[in-house]
Amino acid sequence: MVSGMTAHRACAAVDSPTGENPGPHFSETPPAKLLRSIAIPGPAGRLEALLNQGAQVAKFAALVCHPHPSGGGTMHNKVVYHAMKVLNDPAWGFLWPTLRFNFRGTGLSQGSHDGLAESEDVQAAVAWLASEYQLPIIVVGFSFGAVMALKACSNVPTGDVRALALLGLPTRIPNRVSSNEIQHNFLHNCTLPKLFLSGNQDQFASPADLLEITAAAHAPKHLELIPGADHFFTGHIQPMQQALRNWLSALFPQLPTEQPQ
Repeated sequence: MVSGMTAHRACAAVDSPTGENPGPHFSETPPAKLLRSIAIPGPAGRLEALLNQGAQVAKFAALVCHPHPSGGGTMHNKVVYHAMKVLNDPAWGFLWPTLRFNFRGTGLSQGSHDGLAESEDVQAAVAWLASEYQLPIIVVGFSFGAVMALKACSNVPTGDVRALALLGLPTRIPNRVSSNEIQHNFLHNCTLPKLFLSGNQDQFASPADLLEITAAAHAPKHLELIPGADHFFTGHIQPMQQALRNWLSALFPQLPTEQPQ
């Protein structure tokens, strides 16, 4: 059975403090230099990356992977940015150091786009985070980034990774010359806790497809569909953020949490 499939309702969530605080709190504030531009050694050359630094008391580090570069996907993508805010911003409370990077051949990252080997870029980013912080890691991917994150965390032992959030995981590409279905056969190998978070109007994955994929996945797993949201969560960024935050808070109840007022 699919564990914990819900339809998320829109709720008041913000990216900056406004009197309502949608996440857990830490007494420690992030260091003065909040954003670092770095280069990660990757299998095809240097990977351009941005690190949003976290609190000294952070219990996890996080990685967010961007959508397909042929559609303009970069680490500055809107969904990637707002997912990072949940993981790092004081308004949401986790305050984890969070890394975003450009896949090979994107932005200033070296190498050329491959379409499959980008999963090795994810592994390189995980290795850098593990070396830098010595903390367990949460991996988040959006669209193509979700596919590459899933492939990276399924095919190779990743002892540093503790959970995987898949935003807008595609199951088919309309008008594709070959089969329009995207296979995720390696899901049964992935024993990490997994969040499948999509809109119920996603043009690249129907609710029926996502139910089937989630049912076939190795537990633990959770499917959440946001009513009215498309693949890019257009007009539904805040419900996406709240769903991600709620899943993480439920998954790791030892973290200090505070529900929105």
